[in-house]
Amino acid sequence: DLAQKTEDVARLAARHQSAHRLLSDCETTLARNKKGAENAWESLMEAKNVLKGAQQRLKAAQILEAEAFTSSELSETRLQDAEGVRTRSQSLESETRARRSEADGEASALRAEVAALEKLVDRETCDKEQVVDQMRVVAGFEKAVGAALSDDLKASKVKMTDVATGWVILPPYNNAEKLPDGAEPLSKFVSGTEVLTRRISQIGLVDTKVGAKLQPLLAPGQRLVSKAGDLWRWDGYKTLGNDVLSTSALRFEQVNRLTELRDALAGADKVAEAAGQAHEEASKEFFEATEADKWAREARRHTDKAVTEASRTLSRAEADRNLAQSRLESLELMVKRQEEDALVTRAQFESAEKAVAGLGDLNTARCEAEDVKTTVEASRIKMMTKRSLCDELRLEGESRFRRINDVERELKTWRERLETADQRSQDILGRQEDTKQKLREALEKPKQISENRKKNAASIFEAEKRCKEAAEALALGEEALRERMQSEREFERIASEAREIRAASHARADATQDLEEKASERIKEELNQTPEQLLMALNRDVEKMPGSDSVEAEVSALKRQRDALGAVNLRAEEDAQEVEAEYDRLGKEKTDLEDAVKTLRTGITNLNREGRERLLTAFEQVNDNFGVLFKHLFGGGEANLIMVESEDPLEAGLEIMCQPPGKKLSTMSLLSGGEQTLTALALIFAVFLANPAPICVLDEVDAPLDDANVTRFCEMLNEMCRRTDTRFLIITHHAITMARMDRLFGVTMQEQGVSQLVSVDLKKAEAMVA
Repeated sequence: DLAQKTEDVARLAARHQSAHRLLSDCETTLARNKKGAENAWESLMEAKNVLKGAQQRLKAAQILEAEAFTSSELSETRLQDAEGVRTRSQSLESETRARRSEADGEASALRAEVAALEKLVDRETCDKEQVVDQMRVVAGFEKAVGAALSDDLKASKVKMTDVATGWVILPPYNNAEKLPDGAEPLSKFVSGTEVLTRRISQIGLVDTKVGAKLQPLLAPGQRLVSKAGDLWRWDGYKTLGNDVLSTSALRFEQVNRLTELRDALAGADKVAEAAGQAHEEASKEFFEATEADKWAREARRHTDKAVTEASRTLSRAEADRNLAQSRLESLELMVKRQEEDALVTRAQFESAEKAVAGLGDLNTARCEAEDVKTTVEASRIKMMTKRSLCDELRLEGESRFRRINDVERELKTWRERLETADQRSQDILGRQEDTKQKLREALEKPKQISENRKKNAASIFEAEKRCKEAAEALALGEEALRERMQSEREFERIASEAREIRAASHARADATQDLEEKASERIKEELNQTPEQLLMALNRDVEKMPGSDSVEAEVSALKRQRDALGAVNLRAEEDAQEVEAEYDRLGKEKTDLEDAVKTLRTGITNLNREGRERLLTAFEQVNDNFGVLFKHLFGGGEANLIMVESEDPLEAGLEIMCQPPGKKLSTMSLLSGGEQTLTALALIFAVFLANPAPICVLDEVDAPLDDANVTRFCEMLNEMCRRTDTRFLIITHHAITMARMDRLFGVTMQEQGVSQLVSVDLKKAEAMVA
């Protein structure tokens, strides 16, 4: 009965508590719904005003984007026209530049060869007017004239009354001998002097195969030559062109070659001048086309920038419009939900009031339960007393039963121990008898051991005495044996040395006798004397003469010196002249190389100085941009670049020092992966601000970043697009990055093994949806 009463009271109290709590909650909810409905209505009116303004900005942005697209198409058309003109002018400029370079190169080569030949000819020209300087020879006949006149051409023209050596003008022969048939006069191919009339009139030009046949027909003073330089004289002397190279022939060839080169140089200069004029005109045209293309690209860049700005403005306006519209819809739903919640809460409040009114009296039920509980407690105390007495009696009985069992077990144990003790007593008595017998035997053994010890001591003394005597005798015998063996070895050594000395003496005697016989034979063969006669002729003391070895060594050294001198060089003077000329040439080349090295070092110094200036300027600019972008990406902190490891900027390394907000200043390697990524992006964008590039490709740079940092990265990209003309290509899988792009490119595989490239223009797609 108590349990039932207690359960009914608890259930009634729970219903009272739940009903009152529900009533209080309903009152609170009604007040909150009322206030929420008022706030929702105010927000709804505000959202309608915002939506109206966003729609107006959207219309203005659409008009601005249409105008920007029109300007972009017009700029694109102009840029294509300018690119076409620039391409054509560039092609023409390249062609004219190539022709000009070719013409200048040919003219420079000819000019260098003319200068070298002029210098060579001027160097070989003497102060006196030589005949060779006044002569002119038809090209191809230089060797013939050189072989016919040889070094006689180096003489100058003199007068009859002069004392100097040279050529004198004489009248021609009246009755000169004719040249053999088949020989052509050499005077046809020579001009420029009259002093050689007699000499050249008696020189004929023939073919190499005919010269030897016509040589016997020559009259005194006549000679024949060939174009190859072969010579046949009337007195039977002949030379071949391959054997002798005349300096006069070489000089004639140089003079003729110089004349040809001067004519070619004049033509090459005219061609180079014409090519230069054509190239200048083409360069001017190309420059004008480049400027036009530059202005067209600048206009296209401005229009693209305007299109981008218009697209961004339109996107922001559309985003604001969509956001305002979404907010308006959500507020309308919120107002409706607040009204519905208010109706439901009001119904719950009325139900709670009815439930509270229908509940019974809780205090009466609790009093009845307390009366029953008092009766139950009195009965429980009486029952616990009797149960305690019963437990004491049961425990005492169990204790006595356990004690009886223990006594029985101990009695059994003592009986078993008594039986075991009797058996052990009998065993101990038997072992006592055996021990007494062994004791009697052990008492008799010391006497026997003492007697045996005395006998053994006497035997040991006798044996030690005999052993000592034998050891002394053995030591004496071994000492005598060692002395005899040492004497024997000494005698054998002495005998062996004596035998070796005797054999060496015999060998030296035989060798001396052989050398004496050979020396006597050699003296007889070379000097035809006997050794006694030679000694008398030398008049030297035999005891003071040097040994044969030293004499032979001195003779051999003199022979080697003679052989080292080699044969007599008949061309030593010519070789010396060639070496001197080579030495002068190498000296000039060495001077040129030293001048070139100085020029190169000066150029390197200038380049290093300019490189340091440019590097420091770029470093300062990038460092400033890096600090600003780092603060923008991290929302604070600081970062800078430091040159390390060297004071020279060209050899120094670069260290990145950064301090994100809330951290200590440290190197980049101590940052986390996301922080390192943001720092690297800040450095890359800082370089782009200093020197923008047309295109920048970023591959999975947002992979280590969370959503908040990806949003910062995308805002930084928009800022870079606004401040520079760089086009960014982003390779990414992040949804936030892809949502902020202007165009998306992807690869799909609709069929197995067949890939297809697809692209989506988000701006146009948004415009189509709108």
